Amino acid sequence: MKTYADDSFSQFKDSKNNRREFLNRSFVLGTLAGVGGLGFITGCKSETDEGISPAEDLMREHGVLNRILLIYDTCRLHLINNEQFDRDLLNNSAQIIRTFIEDYHEKLEEDFLFPRFEKTGRLTDLVLVLRKQHKAGRTLTDQIMEIGKMESLPDTEERQKLIKLLGDFNRMYRPHEAREDTVLFPAIRKIVSEDEYFALGEDFEDKEHELFGEDGFEKMVDKVADIEKQLGIYDLTMFTPII
Repeated sequence: MKTYADDSFSQFKDSKNNRREFLNRSFVLGTLAGVGGLGFITGCKSETDEGISPAEDLMREHGVLNRILLIYDTCRLHLINNEQFDRDLLNNSAQIIRTFIEDYHEKLEEDFLFPRFEKTGRLTDLVLVLRKQHKAGRTLTDQIMEIGKMESLPDTEERQKLIKLLGDFNRMYRPHEAREDTVLFPAIRKIVSEDEYFALGEDFEDKEHELFGEDGFEKMVDKVADIEKQLGIYDLTMFTPII
């Protein structure tokens, strides 16, 4: 015989089972939502990671500069040894220095980085020297391009002047870029917010695309590589010492 107590117990048991089922479903749905949320966060992070930070952007442009310095070294050695070489390759390299390094890369530093350090009173002595060296570099490039336009260099004085100009340029820019890479660029994050930092990267990319097109950096690397090939210094293995 079924009693009231039996009905109450049955209802209580059903209620308990229903509640357990509800909690289980909630747990599963919550877990799936959490996984979905993690996926969304991860997706956002990976999209952000695809961007280039301002420091990385500037440092890879220093890579282009370094390859031009090697070209200058090679041309200078040819001049010292009185060896014939296509001086158009030197002129084209100086033109890359003017357009890509001085008028673009250094302009970014002067317009976006140096003022921020000066405003916050950080690394002001270094920035002062860097500004002076940018100005000196442009003067050297003017003179390199002026002599480079000459049809020939029969005059020993002009040849020696070009040798000195190339040496002075490389002697200044190797420590210049090394100091920026190891001191100035890492310090950027200490004086701007994270949002401002990555906004700088976007500004740099926009300026690059405006001046040189969508694949501006890649095109510039290709130009430098072509000069290296014509000078016979493109093959990286040739710089490996025999041990």
